[in-house]
Amino acid sequence: MPKKVKPAGDGKEEGPVPCKQVKLEAAGGPSPLNHDSPSGLFESLISPVKTETFFKEFWEQKPLLIQRDDPVLATYYRSLFRLSDLKSLCSRGMYYGRDVNVCRCVNGKKKVLNKDGKVHFLQLRKDFDQKRATIQFHQPQRFKDELWRIQEKLECYFGSLVGSNVYITPAGSQGLPPHYDDVEVRGEETARLREDELLPARVFILQLEGEKHWRLYHPTVPLAREYSLEAEDRIGRPAHEFTLKPGDLLYFPRGTVHQADTPSGLAHSTHVTISTYQSSSWGDFLLDTISGLVFDTAKADVELRAGIPRQLLLQVETTAVATRKLSGFLRMLADRLEGTRELLSADMKKDFAMNRLPPYYVGDGAELSTPGGRLPGLDSTVRLQFRDHVVLTVGPDQDPSDETREKMVYIYHSLKNRRDTHMMGNEETESHGLRFPLSHIDALKQIWNSSAISVKDLKLTTDEEKQSLVLALWTECLIQVV
Repeated sequence: MPKKVKPAGDGKEEGPVPCKQVKLEAAGGPSPLNHDSPSGLFESLISPVKTETFFKEFWEQKPLLIQRDDPVLATYYRSLFRLSDLKSLCSRGMYYGRDVNVCRCVNGKKKVLNKDGKVHFLQLRKDFDQKRATIQFHQPQRFKDELWRIQEKLECYFGSLVGSNVYITPAGSQGLPPHYDDVEVRGEETARLREDELLPARVFILQLEGEKHWRLYHPTVPLAREYSLEAEDRIGRPAHEFTLKPGDLLYFPRGTVHQADTPSGLAHSTHVTISTYQSSSWGDFLLDTISGLVFDTAKADVELRAGIPRQLLLQVETTAVATRKLSGFLRMLADRLEGTRELLSADMKKDFAMNRLPPYYVGDGAELSTPGGRLPGLDSTVRLQFRDHVVLTVGPDQDPSDETREKMVYIYHSLKNRRDTHMMGNEETESHGLRFPLSHIDALKQIWNSSAISVKDLKLTTDEEKQSLVLALWTECLIQVV
């Protein structure tokens, strides 16, 4: 049984304060979590466990249970999402499958009770009360400000997308059979897999209302990459068994087999799963960077530009000659990688910037889309703002009309992202950012690595290039004059 621990104080901020602060306090009053910085938020979320201890002893290794007896924190957790919130949310136009799932575990199997089309609250409540069904609400951070506030900071902290699902289960009921979870699927497969519980890679569970009885089992597939139901006769006895109450937190790695039910005779249970590190393994990173490495190497090595053997693609099995040739190329790429300073990221950085939450703000968000302050000039000193929401990468020119495909510098940011489509997969998204010649890389690194820098000191050949660079960044709200 994991040890019960007591909460401690908030974490301290690490690194410089962001240049531009937005939405510092929630509408409902000060939060018991530390929102001063991404590291402070995470440290306060897992308090009293220290961040260093968490990553050394628990992250991707074993579950962590933090049981708290803190009325203030319990009240705050309840405010994140309540059963009563569903009435107003349904009035905004929620749909089965996309926004809401209704399900119940019957004889060890999951039974989906979704209707077609739009969700009506009275029918939803009827299924909840009479059929004892679990209500799963997808990505509540789209509508609940405080979850947006938390998850935006966590995306900055982990450098990875952070999704969430809410589960509301009546007393004496269980929504899902024993299972372990894969990484969260986004894109065209989302609609097909939406009926499965998509608790992705690394999961933090916050108990909001009522109590939930949990049983965790040893993984049958460590850090599994696929969702799987598990028969009870295969998983054996629980490795951990406990009950979460409002204010409690549970973490477990991907692949942990688990099941949970709401105890009889009590109120319903509401918990939220906050999950991160979707498709963020070393394997994913290798697949992302290998194409850029091949692109660079092929420009310098004629062997990689030579054609493959005739009819190779028509053969059922790869020939020994082709296997030896590919093995040799991989060894050559490994040698080249050892001396490479700039890895070309094909998709991961862009995908993260395109699909993450925008910065948390109060008001209409005009400060994120309209440049403010003085126009930068040659005599100005500038600094980067919204640093945690901007990525810089080098990649081949994506202009289809350019046959030379020279390398370019790309800057992607999330300032103009739509919160209402966050983690919804099949919704339309677009990238926001800028593209510069590779000759601008050193000047951009100066801006990225300095707390403030004079435009005159930028490593570019002409004053015109310096002014053009900072004006482009200022127009995108990425820098400000100090």
